[in-house]
Amino acid sequence: LSREAESMLEDIDKRTVQFIPNFDDEELEPVVLPSKFPNLLVNGASGISAGYATKIPTHNLVEVCEAAIKRIESPNMTLDDLIKIMPGPDFPTGGIVQGYEGIRQAFKTGEGRVIIRSKTDIETISKDTYRIVISEIPFEVNKADVVKEIDALRIDKKLEDIQEVRDESDKEGLRIAVDLKRGANVDVCLNYLLKNTKLQINFNYNMVAINQQRPMQMGVLEILDCYINHQKEVITNRSNYNLTRAEKRLHIVLGLIKMVD
Repeated sequence: LSREAESMLEDIDKRTVQFIPNFDDEELEPVVLPSKFPNLLVNGASGISAGYATKIPTHNLVEVCEAAIKRIESPNMTLDDLIKIMPGPDFPTGGIVQGYEGIRQAFKTGEGRVIIRSKTDIETISKDTYRIVISEIPFEVNKADVVKEIDALRIDKKLEDIQEVRDESDKEGLRIAVDLKRGANVDVCLNYLLKNTKLQINFNYNMVAINQQRPMQMGVLEILDCYINHQKEVITNRSNYNLTRAEKRLHIVLGLIKMVD
């Protein structure tokens, strides 16, 4: 496990969180981890249950931690203060997130829509001949599917300006090359690809989380508040555990001192 993952479990052996029986009553498992950072926002979540679903995107670890610290220091911080620290989601596959109002709405209410667009560059092969290079694709989009989609447009002659599409990804990172025919209009081709393939997708926020044993749609500030309250409980429980152990030890030490006297 990485250092960050281990910090999710830190102090779990000090009765910091509640344990309940697992599915067959053979073991005990924690209801929630003592997590040293707001992992729900950092790692995101996606799933469907009976009657409700959740879709929380990933956010930058450093930005989320800074936002939590700011919230502790300034309990009255506003949405604008939050967005200055944490401008939006941060996806592991990269891409460009568009739609400031969508992000703002999602941060406030837990519901909103943003557009994720692939990162592209234009390379000149020769005079009047260009290549579109895709270096980042939207979150949860399969690279092989994108290549297949673009190639299908060429085969079906829906976009006849495509000469060839290749997956040139290597250890340096992702790279999809789309060679265009001589004289093709690059902007028209790129816009067509963004509109008709998964190079551009909509991402719908639906930040539903279990709060006080109830599913609730929550904004980012509410999630940070819940995390801070959780940490207060964890630290209190850890302090009580350490105090109890110290008192037991003190009892033995006093007995030893008495015996030596």
